Amino acid sequence: MALIWGQSSLLIREAARELLGETRPTVVPAREWVAGSTADLATPSLFGEPRTVLVTDAQDLAQEAVSEVARYAEQPEPAASLVLAATVAPRAKGPPRTLAALKGKVKIRRAVVERRELPGWVGSRAARVHGISADPRAASTLIETIGEDPAALDQALAQLAAARPGEALTTEAVREQFRGFGDRRVWELTDAAFSRNGPAALRALAGLLDARDEPLMILGGIASRLRDLLRVRSFPPRMPPAEVAREVGVRFDWQVRRFRDQARRFTEAQLRAIHERVVEADGLMKQGGAGDVILPMLVMAIAAGEGSAEALVPAGARAGPDGRIRRRRG
Repeated sequence: MALIWGQSSLLIREAARELLGETRPTVVPAREWVAGSTADLATPSLFGEPRTVLVTDAQDLAQEAVSEVARYAEQPEPAASLVLAATVAPRAKGPPRTLAALKGKVKIRRAVVERRELPGWVGSRAARVHGISADPRAASTLIETIGEDPAALDQALAQLAAARPGEALTTEAVREQFRGFGDRRVWELTDAAFSRNGPAALRALAGLLDARDEPLMILGGIASRLRDLLRVRSFPPRMPPAEVAREVGVRFDWQVRRFRDQARRFTEAQLRAIHERVVEADGLMKQGGAGDVILPMLVMAIAAGEGSAEALVPAGARAGPDGRIRRRRG
């Protein structure tokens, strides 16, 4: 028995495939786990092969199911394999707490590629999976353009291989293919804010403001991400990401998965309240409100998932009739 955990669904799948070898497992989504499923592991398949079960999204297993798996782990069927695959939030330091009962009873493996290893991973993945060679500079450029998510990088490699069959991956090819992909810094801001990571969001915002990026442009990026989350949330959870991507108008499947994960961090009421705050911030800034005051308050309100429009006005200040932020006098 094994528990594989990590942030990237791609790396988790790869680790599970490596662990299971040539065996073709029965894939069971955690939410579809049926009580007594461990008993089936002792029953050979129709072809007489040992049972192999892969539980996906294991972080969503009900506590009754976790208890059942923990009991099974004490005396597992020798000829059967049970692998749990769990996805964790960014910056998590261990497996999901919901699976704590399995600690010490199953093999635990983390599926991760460290930041310093990413260029090498991109080069290896390009050659091994997509049949294209990539020099280290091109790999680094791809990471700078697309980000550090392995699934996103893999999909970008697939796009490059399809667009330029037989060609090596070069820095120029990356820049040409993904020209207009979007300002990575604004992406990093919205990604952190809607992942409820306030400190990272504020750091990204500070970098944008220090670089003198237009505050209304930054606000436009926040509004765009919010619209994407609301649209993605409106589709059924079981609808394939590729179909949602076509309907929403985003470029990659991984974006849909990312937006779904972020949308789940908020209730629909919270997202609607954030929308009201974005509209309020837009009005304040267009009437002369200081972007370096309004945007940090908005970003922290998003990361906290709380507050009303008054959250845009810092303590010790007030919004005048013209929308300008004014400090109160003692």
